Amino acid sequence: MDHVRWRSRPHLDNPLLLAAFEGWNDAGDASSGAVRWLQERWDAEPFAEIDPEDFFDFSSTRPHVRLDDGMQREVIWPSLELSAATVPGTGRDVVLLLGTEPQLRWRTFSEQVTGVARACGVRLAVTLGALLADVSHAQPVSVIGTAYDAAVVDQLGLTPSTYEGPTGIVGVLHDAFRRAGLPSASLWAAVPSYVPAAPSPKATLALVERTCDLLDVSMVTTDLEIASASYERQITELVDADDDTREYVRRLENRSAVDTSDHEDLVAEVERFLRDQDD
Repeated sequence: MDHVRWRSRPHLDNPLLLAAFEGWNDAGDASSGAVRWLQERWDAEPFAEIDPEDFFDFSSTRPHVRLDDGMQREVIWPSLELSAATVPGTGRDVVLLLGTEPQLRWRTFSEQVTGVARACGVRLAVTLGALLADVSHAQPVSVIGTAYDAAVVDQLGLTPSTYEGPTGIVGVLHDAFRRAGLPSASLWAAVPSYVPAAPSPKATLALVERTCDLLDVSMVTTDLEIASASYERQITELVDADDDTREYVRRLENRSAVDTSDHEDLVAEVERFLRDQDD
């Protein structure tokens, strides 16, 4: 773990690892938003970070310059932060990894993550993602859960992963987890393709709820519910103002109303999304 900068060594009891990366697998900022929301609600404390120097092309993912309180210039580099929390009222420990998807040396990066997981005694790793799909903003958000290990599939009620094709850092990480003997799963939320740039609190809420189901914990999500209702109302107003978009959304909703294979459709959407990244 040569690239891990430890601030402290948390004492955790068989924690779950939750990871999300900003970038192509974070449509509507949904997955990074979910981990960030959980960090705040669980009062997660940072304990380590992965040095970005060897994992980013800084001409593509550029650092930012800001002025501190003393008006001194400071360079802010892409971050890959690890934090830890105990879920209030449960005694369940969680490690959270949040950052920008790295561009370089994915195998080395995955070794750093699995090394931290091993050092912390992680029992299960779960990655969160979100993709653009042919879904309506006005309908419930579909979340697909997949896993490579049959025991994890049975235990958590997920879908066996049969995907073959191009992959991103999430796929490489899951392969590293498998090689390290660490059970893992992946959750994906669908975000409407006709609002690609808008943050989706509705998809964030769906990922938070599904994650809490896996942890068997309950959370008060009133703020996300209010934000989701506002998001749906604003998108509806925009859709209604454009005849073509309104007709497109109507077709999506009609198709969903008569289609009984939503789960299979979303699996296919995830696989298509991953294959498209090769282009």
